[in-house]
Amino acid sequence: MGMHMNEGSDDLQEAHEINVTPFIDVMLVLLIIFMVAAPLATVDVKVDLPASSATPQPRPEQPIYLSIKEDRGLFLGNDAVAAEQLGAALDRQSRGNKEQTVFIRGDQAVDYARLMEVMDLLRGAGYLKIGLVGLETVGRP
Repeated sequence: MGMHMNEGSDDLQEAHEINVTPFIDVMLVLLIIFMVAAPLATVDVKVDLPASSATPQPRPEQPIYLSIKEDRGLFLGNDAVAAEQLGAALDRQSRGNKEQTVFIRGDQAVDYARLMEVMDLLRGAGYLKIGLVGLETVGRP
């Protein structure tokens, strides 16, 4: 065992420890930011989606979701939209970019005819890139 004797010098010794307090502060601020921002990136319209066994595709940065509820109601993101106003609402949300993919989230109870009506509305508005959203069953029995 060694012994250190202070010989009366006034030199301060360097601390060889990392101060983690600023790091923890930054991490807590980032955690709060992500906790607030994460719910804003999701769609809150409740739709009973059908299951799909296809491999999921990467999600774009700013997806446009068009939801068709069981009662045939249309929702662009979280906002209800009339069929007559769909083109104008899509233009506002996509900033006029007709090359952007519109993802359709249709309830299982929606009939095929209604789905085709909505796809015709999209085509009439100039949006030809359409994606269908379903529940992922990859890896599940």
